[in-house]
Amino acid sequence: MATTDDFHTFVAARLDRWRRSAYLMCDDWHLADDLVGDAVMRVCQHWSRVRRSDNPDAYAQKILARCWLTERRRAWWRRERTTGTVPETGPVTAHRQDERVIDRLPLAQLLETLGPRQRAAVILRYYLDYSVEETAGILGVTPSTVRGQCTRALEQLRNTSPTST
Repeated sequence: MATTDDFHTFVAARLDRWRRSAYLMCDDWHLADDLVGDAVMRVCQHWSRVRRSDNPDAYAQKILARCWLTERRRAWWRRERTTGTVPETGPVTAHRQDERVIDRLPLAQLLETLGPRQRAAVILRYYLDYSVEETAGILGVTPSTVRGQCTRALEQLRNTSPTST
């Protein structure tokens, strides 16, 4: 019973953060919810490993990032296509402090210009504040790959930013 309570406590404490980071990866609240649901299911399936790991947060974030990358690798005809506009803010959550800091619509539009791996690297490094080594471990690549992807992604973001000169 204690492990079930630990799992529920672990997930409840991180659910909003996972949802926000999933949204930044995919730019769609509905897909973000699906990704988080898949990630929670996988965390539950591997809870004993997650619990015993040195950094359970990074382990769970790795699962979420891999869910996103798996979704992006699906054949285009199997993916749902979103239509309509991106909401300026997400649904009301208990933790709204990040919404004061980030203007999500311009950020989401800028992140759309990046490929899925670059987008995941930038979100993990600069939004979730993971180190290069932690990001490399989560994405399953070398630290130099993370640095290269982040460098190219930031350069592309600078070039596409409406405030760039």
